[in-house]
Amino acid sequence: MGAGKKAKNVGKNVKGKSKEVTGRAVGNESLEAKGRAEQMAGDAKQTVQKAKDTLKH
Repeated sequence: MGAGKKAKNVGKNVKGKSKEVTGRAVGNESLEAKGRAEQMAGDAKQTVQKAKDTLKH
């Protein structure tokens, strides 16, 4: 996987986790849900990249 894409996906996961934790801490369910969704999107993109890399080799 390209280092740039991997870093972007990991960054998306970290950003999502921070939104989720912040939302939980302040009682904002919408922010918490957005954080979980962002984490899932980052995980999905990372999975797709790994599958692409597997097929290349």
